[in-house]
Amino acid sequence: MTSFLDPLIAFVSAHPELAYLTVFLAALLEAVPVMGSVIPGSTIILALSGLIPGGELRLEWVLAAAIAGALLGDGSAFWIGHRAKREILSTWPLKNYPRLVAQSEAFFDRWGALAVFFARFVPPIRAFVPITAGALGMSPPRFFAVNIPAVLLWAPAHVLPGVLAVSALHEYAGIPHHTGTGKHYWMLAVIGGTLIAALALWMIRRRHGEGAIEPAPKRIRKDVR
Repeated sequence: MTSFLDPLIAFVSAHPELAYLTVFLAALLEAVPVMGSVIPGSTIILALSGLIPGGELRLEWVLAAAIAGALLGDGSAFWIGHRAKREILSTWPLKNYPRLVAQSEAFFDRWGALAVFFARFVPPIRAFVPITAGALGMSPPRFFAVNIPAVLLWAPAHVLPGVLAVSALHEYAGIPHHTGTGKHYWMLAVIGGTLIAALALWMIRRRHGEGAIEPAPKRIRKDVR
């Protein structure tokens, strides 16, 4: 794995603009229904954030790319649902994922407009909630009033842990910045942790019938408009 990470870090150092584009696309695609439930956007952003302390990437540009991608992805999905209305939830490809659509609706039934905020931090329904919000008739001003603060908190929550972790390794473990070892540790931890979490989630869903959440009565949904 180290033999793979070394050329990756060297490539990012030589072409940082491509790394910023990768962060932007990772955040954008995570908000795309269906696609966002399988693309490890958060993992990519977490891993690349470890390159900030060594100077390969700049903190402000990584944050800007993550925020811009998430806002564009969530906003586009919302407007598609807003224009197509509820019918879109029963068309391809959403009709192939009834459990995730049901989970998205259940979020609204329980939390109202705050579902947009909470869902940004909960994969994989993060990819379904914006389009569901539009389809259920949530007004654009109310959606963006909740979504923008959520994204502004979500981006630092995914970027700063890598900065702090690698900085701590250099500061307290005595690992020099130029060796890249701290970056290796962080990236390996992120990748390994993601694989373990994915395996645990798969086992839990398999054991409990995919963890389906049934929608609550529709009368509550009017509160999200």
